[in-house]
Amino acid sequence: MANGTENIQDFSCFKSYDIRGKVPSQVNEKLAEQIGRAYAKAFSPKKVAVGYDIRLTSLSLTNALIKGFVKSGVDVLLIGECGTEQVYHAAFSTDVDGGVMVTASHNPKDYNGFKFVGKGASPLHGENGLELIRDLCEKDDFTDASHEGTVTENSLLPEYIQKLLSFIDVKNIKPFTIVAGVGNGGAFKVLSLLEKELPCTFIALHPEADGNFPNGVPNPLLEENRLETSELVKKHNADFAMAWDGDFDRCFFFDEKGEFVDGYYVVGLLAEAFLVENKGAKIIHDPRLIWNTIETVENGGGHAIQSKTGHAFIKESMRKENAVYGGEMSAHHYFRDFGYCDSGMIPWLLLLELLSKKSEKLSNCVAVAMQAYPISGEINRTVTDAVACIASIEEKYKDSALNIEKVDGLSMSFADWRFNVRSSQTEPLLRLNIETRAEKKLLTNKTTELLAMIAKYE
Repeated sequence: MANGTENIQDFSCFKSYDIRGKVPSQVNEKLAEQIGRAYAKAFSPKKVAVGYDIRLTSLSLTNALIKGFVKSGVDVLLIGECGTEQVYHAAFSTDVDGGVMVTASHNPKDYNGFKFVGKGASPLHGENGLELIRDLCEKDDFTDASHEGTVTENSLLPEYIQKLLSFIDVKNIKPFTIVAGVGNGGAFKVLSLLEKELPCTFIALHPEADGNFPNGVPNPLLEENRLETSELVKKHNADFAMAWDGDFDRCFFFDEKGEFVDGYYVVGLLAEAFLVENKGAKIIHDPRLIWNTIETVENGGGHAIQSKTGHAFIKESMRKENAVYGGEMSAHHYFRDFGYCDSGMIPWLLLLELLSKKSEKLSNCVAVAMQAYPISGEINRTVTDAVACIASIEEKYKDSALNIEKVDGLSMSFADWRFNVRSSQTEPLLRLNIETRAEKKLLTNKTTELLAMIAKYE
């Protein structure tokens, strides 16, 4: 290995269940090639699927990643520019032994990263392979294979589109008008193909894929990114709107009034829809907000099961329990019949069919849940010592709490309110979520109370 500063690598970009970091200081072509070689050494795959998002650095990182695979004797199925779920689809529907997606999801435009799956789209995270990949990258001790691997290009788009459509009966769909907040991400290519199969009118906002993100990084969780989508709903008298992040593995919704519908309530809607067709099924949810999901699932005759937050953990729980559906309030939705993977396209197709069958407005479908379980929305704060902050919160409330859980961060439940506070796995943030039982004033008071405690550590 040559001497020089070019070989100094920052491995802090390795997170709990993916890799994300700044380009080029953390994520660069050297690391990308190492990752290809390390994945090959760790798992001995014969063939892997590789795709990349619309970020400006994604293609060069992908080429370096492929170089690492090919030098290691691994064949590559290159599906090209795509959404993360298309790599998942390739991993569970073809003969590959795993997949890598080059993406930084909703992070700023100077970031990039990698998401991994094993054979059958099984999730990889720190405890079952990602730490090993990191260790191998750090050692940087790789040997070229005696025969190089080959690269085959195939988008698999026709097969992927048909898989998406298999989740609904197109004959049920009414001719709705739908706003699609693409946000210069990668979703429009897939949306335009689905549009040909549906009797709906789509109004696309910023459909051009552009890694410069001229209208801001596509992340509808940020309130400032919602205004244009909301205004288009009102302008066109649309039935609802959906919006995606850059690699469109998350899907967000707005009702017919242009009001943002929190992902928590969407989990309840989709759980209800699945239980109609799958009596007694298991539904996986994360620990941040739970009461509405549990009530909806139990009322539908299903079984609600809690999992640690994060796509790798949700997927593992779903596989273990053979759950039909899993939902996170962060707008990740997972489906057994999609290789237990998350998709940003299947949720809006299911919602489209649900609204068509119910002949109800989206606002009416979530009104009862929103009134019964008002929420704070996820509040993010940067703190100097997250461990000490969480410990101080537990100390204050432990004597009055009816239930204390540490599945993911700290969850504490009381008679008429509960909260979850946790450190982000991908960003230097403390995340707070609060819900009550139909008590909006209590929600306001407890939010103020907890934020005052957190502020002492900012």
